[in-house]
Amino acid sequence: MTASAVAALFVDEFDRDAPLVSIPRPEIQLVVRFGPSAARGLDIHAFGARERAHRKVIRAGQRAVTARLHLGAHEAVLGAPASALAGRIIALEDLWGDAATRRLLDRLAAARDAIEAVAIVERAIAERLRSIGPRAPLPDLAREAAARLASATVSDVAIDLGVSERHLRRVFRDAFGLSPKAFGRLARFHRALRAARADRPANWARIAAAAGYYDQSHLIEDFRAIAGATPRALVDELGAGGRSESRRHATSFTR
Repeated sequence: MTASAVAALFVDEFDRDAPLVSIPRPEIQLVVRFGPSAARGLDIHAFGARERAHRKVIRAGQRAVTARLHLGAHEAVLGAPASALAGRIIALEDLWGDAATRRLLDRLAAARDAIEAVAIVERAIAERLRSIGPRAPLPDLAREAAARLASATVSDVAIDLGVSERHLRRVFRDAFGLSPKAFGRLARFHRALRAARADRPANWARIAAAAGYYDQSHLIEDFRAIAGATPRALVDELGAGGRSESRRHATSFTR
């Protein structure tokens, strides 16, 4: 059942104080923190969809387990609408209640290593889904629009789907907590960022065209708006500081 809710699981471990750029995503994430930054050394929060990058310094000794949920899976897992989560960081006890959260925290506190912590988080999500029963599925309109917005304008997507832009915006925001325009911008941004990090030195004109931008200027404008940096500066930032293997060890358990 978690295959329909959990898109990916990650473990991040920091050997020493390090800068980190938190890249915004449209998906909801559950983040477990172990270490000095967490309340009493262990806490869990839900991170809603965000539109802007956030920079911070992670303290040495911190470990984090992140469960990235599939688009639209947030209500089944967390019991909250996208509008209540968007742009916010919410303690899990405010969503699951004190008793359910305490059971999960106790299990995580007893985990022998990060791999076991990942398994505990995944089981907890599966148990949550079984306990609350089925929820209303993601509207087909929202799902289809999400698949098209990285390479088409909101107006074109609305016309293709036979609805008004106003109706599309309402359905989309209800489903994901973001406007269609913001979602499309993030989709293009992530597509361009993946291409740039995989192909160094980056050919920005080619990347812009492949990612769905009008031109290179459009790409630069979006990177500045989302990440507060030029594309080249952001790629360099992600490849240095807290992203170096001597400071940060990341393991992915992509589903």
